[in-house]
Amino acid sequence: MPPPDSSFDVAGALAHFRAHGWARLGVVAGSETLDRLRARADDIMLGRVVHEGLFFQRDSATGRYEDLEFGRGWEGPGLGYRKIEKLEIDPVFRAWLENPAFERVARAFIGDEIVIYRAMLFNKEARGGTDLPWHQDGGSFWGLSRDPELQIWTALDDAPAEAGCVEVVDGSHLGGLATPLGGTVPADVALRAGAEPRALPLPARAGEALLIHNYVWHRSGRNATGRPRRAFTTSYMSAATRCMRTRRAPRSFLRVFGRTALG
Repeated sequence: MPPPDSSFDVAGALAHFRAHGWARLGVVAGSETLDRLRARADDIMLGRVVHEGLFFQRDSATGRYEDLEFGRGWEGPGLGYRKIEKLEIDPVFRAWLENPAFERVARAFIGDEIVIYRAMLFNKEARGGTDLPWHQDGGSFWGLSRDPELQIWTALDDAPAEAGCVEVVDGSHLGGLATPLGGTVPADVALRAGAEPRALPLPARAGEALLIHNYVWHRSGRNATGRPRRAFTTSYMSAATRCMRTRRAPRSFLRVFGRTALG
């Protein structure tokens, strides 16, 4: 894939990111790259490209997050998968998450030794997708010695508000975790924090990248455009991070930007 323009103001983007919990990098993927990433996403969902070990989850039939089913995995070809994880094992998505623009940002924020926690596709198909409530991407549920902070999210399609763009509560990352477990922000906590009137939509053009702090409260709605709304996101973290789970063998994390796997 052609490398993206990496001449943007990294220091300025990271300053905004630290203060607000999000920042725009601008359009970093051109039409050729987008065509390849979109085609790859569809090929994986339709079973034309198969990798052992991918995690699949379909949208709920109702569009309600509470009605999602877990643990079902691949359920046959279709474009109704809400998310696909572990895409770092796919060479096309691996090439994108290691592009020079993202490397500049990750090295400036994290340092030289970088691994990824996860690389995943978020998909809201043309028929609507699923509402995703306010949540944070960290906490004891993640089972890490330290929570990651940097996610880089790339819009593969236009993501206006009516397509279920990302929304954030600006600056909410500064308050830390809403609960020690992390994940979904409880309704009463969101109400006390005034999350609804503070909701800030972040519409994005196809090819645009956003920095999203793992602790910033974020959500997305359903897609009402009649067109797909696909996005690819990678969570980068320090190679010093360790998996703390004990019921199964600890996870290993993939070193990126010219490194090898970390045990």
